[in-house]
Amino acid sequence: MAAGYGLQSVRDVLLVPYFDDVIDNEEFTLFYEKNYARGIFPYWKYDKFDLDDWDEEECKVKLRFDKSDLAVLLHALRFPDRFVCSQRAVCSGMEGLCILLKRLPFPCRFTDMVMRFGRYLTELCLIFNHVLDFVYQTHQHLLNSWNQLFLNTPALEQYAQSIHARGAPLQNCFGFVDGTLCKISRPKNNQREVYNGHKRVYALKFQNVVLPNGLIANLNGPYEGQRHDATMLCESGLLRDLQVHGQMMGGRYVCTATQHIL
Repeated sequence: MAAGYGLQSVRDVLLVPYFDDVIDNEEFTLFYEKNYARGIFPYWKYDKFDLDDWDEEECKVKLRFDKSDLAVLLHALRFPDRFVCSQRAVCSGMEGLCILLKRLPFPCRFTDMVMRFGRYLTELCLIFNHVLDFVYQTHQHLLNSWNQLFLNTPALEQYAQSIHARGAPLQNCFGFVDGTLCKISRPKNNQREVYNGHKRVYALKFQNVVLPNGLIANLNGPYEGQRHDATMLCESGLLRDLQVHGQMMGGRYVCTATQHIL
């Protein structure tokens, strides 16, 4: 129906057969919604966010947290009572947390969130980016600082013992270092720098150190997609940091192993 016409023009033309009783209410609604631009949804049809409407199973599947744990997570992340975006979009701290948790799992688009949050796509995007920036600015030090409780000397000793107990020959290895590749769209500039020839995609790379309990002990990046893992290891200064901070009981220094050993 929309061929050769703008979608707004088609919606305007639909009013003529409707008022002439050529099409009924149901047909008019169907044609009208079919001729919305892709990505535009009648968000006003859906109820606003209310956590009480979410059951335990939905929280666990869509947010990957138990419903009872959301308040604990909200406090741990030090979320404010409400977020106000630069364009004046406002949401509560709990709604911002749920938007963040719903958007992060893959695959998920903002179009998948309209029915559950009753907000326009642009508004959801603004809130998500604002909350994500807040989390990064507030807690980024947990990913690149070695001065953490879970990285103290007794903890490093325990990690090394756990890895050695599983058959590793090293007795001072506390974690595993590996590179992570994140695909990106093709940029207008610097395409060669971000192109990864091994995976044949445009990407950014990160280097992380993972502990045997699943926590990320250290994260460095981003690096250009063309960088080799050995180059990232050198530029990150990880080996230098281990000499400074990675001392175990008895004066021994810790080390890391690559994921390929597993």
